[in-house]
Amino acid sequence: MSERVDRLLQRLEKGLNKTLSIFGSLSPAQWEVVLYEEPYPWTVRDLLAHFVSAEEGLLRLAQDIAAGGPGTPEGFDYDAFNAAEQERLADVPAERLLRDLQEARRRTIEWVRTLSDGDLDRVGRHPALGEISLETFIEAIYGHQLLHMRDLMNAMGR
Repeated sequence: MSERVDRLLQRLEKGLNKTLSIFGSLSPAQWEVVLYEEPYPWTVRDLLAHFVSAEEGLLRLAQDIAAGGPGTPEGFDYDAFNAAEQERLADVPAERLLRDLQEARRRTIEWVRTLSDGDLDRVGRHPALGEISLETFIEAIYGHQLLHMRDLMNAMGR
């Protein structure tokens, strides 16, 4: 395994562990705190649903790029996608979402483990970042959660 792949794996593991630890420490009332008002209110529970959806979707896109595909389709509307995913996952309890997130990240980690440096150099389209290397795409999976977790920690006064 290359150093680049190993570094990505370490970050993905670290991010998952930190995310699960923080979500696992929340009180029932904290799950209902609204983190974002725009484009529509998102609670902490909604953020967890977003993480599950994003992990699954970004893995599919990354796999497409690794196989020589373009990644995200042109004109993709991630706000509309996120709204539809929130509706799809609205009735899933937080406990199940936590398990789903862990399973989804494990699938990402197992897949990343199979990549070569040549794969990491492939270029494709990320939904928010545009044309980037697969390595940067995978870094963005980690960074996406990190960004939102900072918002969560600020909202919780930690």
